[in-house]
Amino acid sequence: MTNRTRDSLVISVFCAFFFFYGLGPFGLIGADEPRYAQVAREMLERRDWITPRLGGKPWLEKPPLYYWQAMLAYTIFGVSDWAARVPAAVDATVIVLAAYIFLRRSCPGFELDGALITASCAGIIGYARAASMDITLASAFTLAMLAWWTWRDTGRRAYLAAFYACLALGMLAKGPVAPFLAAAIIVLYSLAARELRLIVRTLWLPGFLLFSAIALPWYVVVQSRNPQFFRIFILEHNLARFSTDIYHHTQPLWYYLPVTLLALAPWTIFVVEAFTQSAQAWWSASRSTAKIQDGSAPGAGYALSTFACCWLIAPVVFFSVSQSKLPGYILPAVPAGGLLLVEYLRRHLNKSEDPTAPRWLVVPHALVATIPIVPARLIAYLVTQHPLPGGQPLLIALGVAFLLFAGIVLTLFSRMGLRMLRFVTLIPVVLVVAAVLKIGSTALDQTLSARPLAREISSLETHRLPLAVYAVSRETEYGLTFYRNQQVIRYEWGRIPAEEHLVVTREDAQLEIAEKAAGRRISFLGNFAPQHLDCYWVSAAATASHH
Repeated sequence: MTNRTRDSLVISVFCAFFFFYGLGPFGLIGADEPRYAQVAREMLERRDWITPRLGGKPWLEKPPLYYWQAMLAYTIFGVSDWAARVPAAVDATVIVLAAYIFLRRSCPGFELDGALITASCAGIIGYARAASMDITLASAFTLAMLAWWTWRDTGRRAYLAAFYACLALGMLAKGPVAPFLAAAIIVLYSLAARELRLIVRTLWLPGFLLFSAIALPWYVVVQSRNPQFFRIFILEHNLARFSTDIYHHTQPLWYYLPVTLLALAPWTIFVVEAFTQSAQAWWSASRSTAKIQDGSAPGAGYALSTFACCWLIAPVVFFSVSQSKLPGYILPAVPAGGLLLVEYLRRHLNKSEDPTAPRWLVVPHALVATIPIVPARLIAYLVTQHPLPGGQPLLIALGVAFLLFAGIVLTLFSRMGLRMLRFVTLIPVVLVVAAVLKIGSTALDQTLSARPLAREISSLETHRLPLAVYAVSRETEYGLTFYRNQQVIRYEWGRIPAEEHLVVTREDAQLEIAEKAAGRRISFLGNFAPQHLDCYWVSAAATASHH
């Protein structure tokens, strides 16, 4: 078996487990997952590849790339929550493969390390398993930045063309944030490396034409069909979202520092060390007349690391300034952390006779890698907010975490040292993912997804009725919209159906429902205890005789 065949097999196994295995045991979670999944379904039902719709009405907050991917998945596999998550898993796999192919040329001998480090980052695994647009953007953006660097190294215009094409896909994934971030990274690197001509060389007319040919047709057509698109998408969901707290996603300025560190787990400690070394090398070089490029002292060997630092910094700074902050926004920066760590390993293992890991990094790294085993083992209790158990479950979790902690420390202190970093760190990651899927799936499904609630409602009704909600979360509203495949009406908006219908509400809200029903008959149908919700039947307005 050749090395390339072995690598392909290893990457396939890890991507299959981290991204694809167990996509269905728990239903869609949060407000975004079911909402995006339902928009794709309605577009497919209408055979409309242009205008996203929700509840039959144009829903113009996001571009279409994820919807197109989900529509294709629905066509192949049928409409399901599993199929809605497949595009994200595919996009994450693309990121991993891109890292492998890129590093095979840039850091030969370390390409498998880079691929598996990227695949096992918490941010990548988490968003690869969700019906999310963030991983779609991260995938296109990663391809674009790797293509740009390869062009910078080789001078081949095909890579510059690929850069513009992938940026266009990023524009179709989440809008103008993709080209803006790319421009920020390129300018920052060009300034840091004193290669200002790179900025001018990147501005390539055929590239702009290619970008326009891929990205602009959808924007032009959707605007022509929906004159409100520019106001909703550009003004409200880009400019206003960035500059105001209109959507109530405010967080402190430092919010993305811990989020980025968590997204890079379990590799956080070594990535921080790699970043620090690269920053120190840049600072030393910046005080001389030498450029930061391979073969030039004092910054020799740090060109790619400098680029990765700029790639990591730019999204963190940009989104930290934004008034709207959500964890997934930072995802395009995560692959840069993998590049930084691979470059760190290359320098230490190629130029040092002693592969032992730096002692001050080993214990913190082992803690970051193994601590998540405990909450993963106890996830069913944490999600349901039950008291944490004593006895066997807790002892098993602590015991496994301690054994792995000791194993990682001893291995990294051994003569193999950094050569074993990938292997010993992947073990707890695999165990954490397995524990969440095996132990936590039922609890996650029952407490956070509308899927079991929708099944419960279906078992209560003798025939399909209109559905309303009152005093419930957006997560419940959009979840029921997807799992019932029908428009869900909110009582709070005063749009109470005139016909006979069902209403889902928080527990003990019968008096409020009776008041809003204005004399119509209501009947309690059942309680969904895991989410503290009640379901009522409400008669048609014409049969009003409340009891």
